[in-house]
Amino acid sequence: MADETIQPLLQFEGHRHLTTRLLMSTLTGRPIRISKIRPTSTRPGLAPHETNFIRLLDAVTNGAQIQFSMTGTTLVYRPGLITGSADGLGAMGGVLRHEIPRECARRGASWWLVPLALLSPFAKDKVNVVLHGEGCITAATSAGDISVDTVRTAILPLYKSFGIERNIELRILRRSAAPAQGKPAGGEVQLVFGHQVRLPKTLHLMNKGRVKQIRGVAYAVGVSGSNNARMIDSARGVLNKFVPDTYIFSDVSSAPLVSSSSRSDPNGKTKGAVGFGLSLVAESSTHCLFSADVASPAAGGVTPEDLGKQCAYQLLEKISRGGCVEETALETMLLLMAMGSEDVGRVCLGRDVLGSEDAVQLGRDVKVFTGVAWGLRSKGEEEEGEVVVSVVGRGVGNVGRKVA
Repeated sequence: MADETIQPLLQFEGHRHLTTRLLMSTLTGRPIRISKIRPTSTRPGLAPHETNFIRLLDAVTNGAQIQFSMTGTTLVYRPGLITGSADGLGAMGGVLRHEIPRECARRGASWWLVPLALLSPFAKDKVNVVLHGEGCITAATSAGDISVDTVRTAILPLYKSFGIERNIELRILRRSAAPAQGKPAGGEVQLVFGHQVRLPKTLHLMNKGRVKQIRGVAYAVGVSGSNNARMIDSARGVLNKFVPDTYIFSDVSSAPLVSSSSRSDPNGKTKGAVGFGLSLVAESSTHCLFSADVASPAAGGVTPEDLGKQCAYQLLEKISRGGCVEETALETMLLLMAMGSEDVGRVCLGRDVLGSEDAVQLGRDVKVFTGVAWGLRSKGEEEEGEVVVSVVGRGVGNVGRKVA
């Protein structure tokens, strides 16, 4: 009881923005209580992928206390110290292997990776985590999750702006596509994050510059490599008119093998999900990044040409919204700014990006956890569609490290 009088539980409701709230609770050390988690659903409480994320959070921290109600509709989380994947804390030789089971295949691996990468700079020791299992999807998903390729090429490079750039690597050990209902995926990815800092640098990002190059990855899992060539040709047909410096890498891999788990053949293997997809990233002259991601649906019925065009148009739309940061990277950028030194950082965002539901809720949650609201002002008459967001750093940073 003494703990609760010193630090009362922050109250939240609903399952939306669950990962962000758990993440901010861990970073700031503030305990939270989330109630009314799907109370009227036929399956009330936390979904399997949300419970799995909490298990991962518990594995990379030490001393966290997690309590569920009988129905699973209420969660109390008291954060511990972010330790990383140190020896003796559920890791084998410093590598933490975390399984994503089949029932979690509704979400892509990036849903776990992006929050994990945000925790990593503030860990006591380096983070080395392997995500694997029948629910591990490396491709983009219909739920809106980006592919692991986009995390590697459009999210992780952003950390350089905050002075976090050494020993960061994301490897796709086994590719997998989004499976049909009840089918296995079988992917495997490894995140190595070895650059821990005391405090991220204060960021001032005001000029988006002009797009100078586009890079991408076309991937085919368990299907013909000609699908990649068709996607690339279709996407380049749209993009070459705007940016001649466009290069898209082609990656063809076989379908992952997962355990068949049948009684007749317990050691048998069956093929995981197959499919193809495309990830594109545009880089501006001031190193601002814009990404687009599409993948073939599990049911099929979409041609590679259509996917290539769809991805190219999606990328152009993201660029047209203006600002220096797009929706995919918004949470990463603004949370790193909020965890920086006690100074005011500024970033220019497009009005449509800042006006999205996720961005508005993120601003409210940041105020609850840090006590500081964002400052907003229009960039100027010339840039009508852009807003300058001022974020005050909290100055807490990495309590496990004494030096930068």
